Amino acid sequence: MTMGKIFVLMGKSACGKDTIFKMLIEEKGLALRQITLYTTRPMREEEENGREYFFVTEDSFEEFLAQGKVIEYRTYQTVHGPWTYFTALDGQIDLERRSYLLIATLEAYNSFVQYFGKDAVVPVLITLEDGERLQRALDRERRQDLPRYEEMCRRFLADSEDFCEENIARAGISESFENRELIECELKICEYIRKALSGKGSEKKEL
Repeated sequence: MTMGKIFVLMGKSACGKDTIFKMLIEEKGLALRQITLYTTRPMREEEENGREYFFVTEDSFEEFLAQGKVIEYRTYQTVHGPWTYFTALDGQIDLERRSYLLIATLEAYNSFVQYFGKDAVVPVLITLEDGERLQRALDRERRQDLPRYEEMCRRFLADSEDFCEENIARAGISESFENRELIECELKICEYIRKALSGKGSEKKEL
């Protein structure tokens, strides 16, 4: 039986992950299902509960943990206090029937590989020049009712460590997609996903 796969979309903040994610989910030829993660951070102005994340309380997270229903989690000590992101065993994932797409960190990708096995989990690493990322992040934060510039800067600096070349290589990731031109980037990722689903793999390497 051909099993489904979990495609983990990741990259530094403001590299365009959310936009690419939406385009891939809407690509009917791929038939990918969304895995929605949970977070205890506040919801942003343009977000909806259950779309980008399930927004929950710290108590809810602790309850998931106590029930053994957390696949992976990470907590960030932000300027606004601790924010936790986690993936729950809540019935969303059925690899015997479907393939899935989610946005996660490199650390979360490693946890997914450990939990589901390397054959079932496929990395999709998005890259973008740091100056362009910083401008996009600033533009996004300015649109918020209560901009959190300090947290934006913290995330930007933390990304350099989280997605350093050593960590990427340690995770066994040798392919990436630069998001200079959105449509071109999406097309390349679609082809990459189709090959992964067919078992043919890909020879694209940009790191």
